[in-house]
Amino acid sequence: MAGNSQRRGRRLTSKAGAPKGSGGKNKDSLAGRGRTLPADERPWHKGYSGTEKLPQRTAWKQEKERRAAAEEGRAPKIGQPGSKDTTWGKGGGRGVPVGRGATGGRGGKPTARSGPRVTPGRKSNPSKDSPELLVGRNPVLEALRAQVPATALYTAQGIDMDERTKEIIRTAADRGIANLEISRAELDRMTGGVLHQGVGLQVPPFAYQPFEDMVAASLEQQAPLLVALDGVTDPRNLGAVIRSAAAFGAQGVFVPERRAAGITATAWRTSAGAAARVPVAQVTNLTRSLKACRDAGFMVVGLDADGDTDLYDLEAAVGPLVVVVGSEGRGLSRLVGETCDLTVGIPMISEVESLNASVAAAVALAEVARRRSVEL
Repeated sequence: MAGNSQRRGRRLTSKAGAPKGSGGKNKDSLAGRGRTLPADERPWHKGYSGTEKLPQRTAWKQEKERRAAAEEGRAPKIGQPGSKDTTWGKGGGRGVPVGRGATGGRGGKPTARSGPRVTPGRKSNPSKDSPELLVGRNPVLEALRAQVPATALYTAQGIDMDERTKEIIRTAADRGIANLEISRAELDRMTGGVLHQGVGLQVPPFAYQPFEDMVAASLEQQAPLLVALDGVTDPRNLGAVIRSAAAFGAQGVFVPERRAAGITATAWRTSAGAAARVPVAQVTNLTRSLKACRDAGFMVVGLDADGDTDLYDLEAAVGPLVVVVGSEGRGLSRLVGETCDLTVGIPMISEVESLNASVAAAVALAEVARRRSVEL
């Protein structure tokens, strides 16, 4: 007898019907939105310090905080508009190194909003030892002009050949950098969706100096001087400190490996090429490295707004010295401050709370150089 599978009128489809679902149409809602912007980059936050036009409500929040602080006799907890570059510019905005500060909207589309522009797509996370890709026509052109080491230039097929693009290609050719023309889709994939404007400059990983070698080489000089950075996270501040170190005779700069800026194309460009002349070392533990410097004969001095000693009274400046610069926000960490032989404050006439990390380093190094020139 024939089974049910062979009878007439048998059902060929499931009684339950097709499974219900979105068909993948809602997958964009699962896409990440990138990193959370810090307070000083949020146009709607009272701590906003960007260079974009200050929204009316943000200005109202800051004025409200000023009035409250004046009544309570304290410093207002607000940002300093115009002090932090957050502009992108139309058609030629600044680029962002891939994996460093790139955020994105859902579905790979730019998010329309006021204030700092958010890059589309997902954030790329290159490995520590992988080459960095600097993107954007203005940043790439500035990097080439500053002689930042580069291994390849990527240009998108059919790119608009304006004056910047022509100079980028010409400068790269003069330096012997290979120009690789690839599709725009491939460049999108390489940059992880960051706005690249059709160009990308591949920068090799920076070759850091061994810390022990840097200390030994400094002690061979007539006036040993090193600079240590405690948690400085802005590569532009790092580049500026390296430039000041080169200008005032320091033999090296060392930074922590974690939670601190490293030598990127941005730091190299800000240093104006000084990163090629001043050795830079990365250390696993900054406190331990400072103790090693003390054991080697250095005096370790930390810059602190509430320092025990005035910078202009620093008699130890003429001997082997390590100047420690704190981070942009919190200054010296507790352990690093306790490791320093003494803390030094920069006297200021006005009621400004503190100086930028790179500016403070430049002022301190200039005073050290002045004292040493008088002694010699």
